[in-house]
Amino acid sequence: MKYIAAPAWLDKRKKEDNVRIVDCRFQLDNPDAGRTGYQESHIPGAVYFDLEKDLSGTVNTHGGRHPLPNMEEFAEKLSKAGIDQNTEIIAYDDQSGAMAARFWWMLRYMGHDKTFVLDRSFSEWEKEGRPVESRKPEFSFKRFIPQLQPNMLAPLEEVKLALHDKDASLIDGRDAKRYDGEQDKVDHTAGRIPGAEHYYWKEVLDKKGRWKTTKALEEHFRELSKQEKIISYCGSGVTACVNILALKEAGFDQARLYAGSWSDWISYDDLPISRGQGD
Repeated sequence: MKYIAAPAWLDKRKKEDNVRIVDCRFQLDNPDAGRTGYQESHIPGAVYFDLEKDLSGTVNTHGGRHPLPNMEEFAEKLSKAGIDQNTEIIAYDDQSGAMAARFWWMLRYMGHDKTFVLDRSFSEWEKEGRPVESRKPEFSFKRFIPQLQPNMLAPLEEVKLALHDKDASLIDGRDAKRYDGEQDKVDHTAGRIPGAEHYYWKEVLDKKGRWKTTKALEEHFRELSKQEKIISYCGSGVTACVNILALKEAGFDQARLYAGSWSDWISYDDLPISRGQGD
């Protein structure tokens, strides 16, 4: 697989100076839990990146619940963690890859193509008796110079155009109740962007909670075309990155992120909303 790595990858590479392990654990309903868990135990050598403090910016009227941070500031945090363009990175979390995929996407957006996601959760890593530690590592400063890839983002205006573009597909990564508009316990308005197809993000995982094989992912996305433009969104632009990673694994190179996602869409009073099982 291109971007998913098994523990064997870590076993071979973890002691190399140009390899960094990144712990991205975070619970939306308990924002301090991820950092606390990291302090108690983590994969040896791992540094911690927090979804809201490191991987998100300041929330405003528009832009969604987890807007992208200032990329120069994020680059500085990477530099302090001893990460530059030549560093190979493997990220993990305990949230089925949601937070790790967000980190993976952000690194690629900054022009870094040597980032991977662990194929299983930290809890499974522990259950398998693999090594953990509580010591916080220290690394020498390395200057990370971002080279942004704006084509990886789908701005709001392009999302609007996609509503009327037969060569573009919108995919919604939220669960069925939120997609149908039956209920939304996270955002203030229920529904979906008109025309969006439902691809619940957890369906890219197998029964064990590990990432599916490339062949299985190709089958999962069989109704989409590899030639069309695909825009992925969710509630706030986090789990949408899981679908983008899965699409990339399956050979879909046109997938882009609507970073603000549903929480940005509903911040505008004049944008259309669909509910129910059909548009």
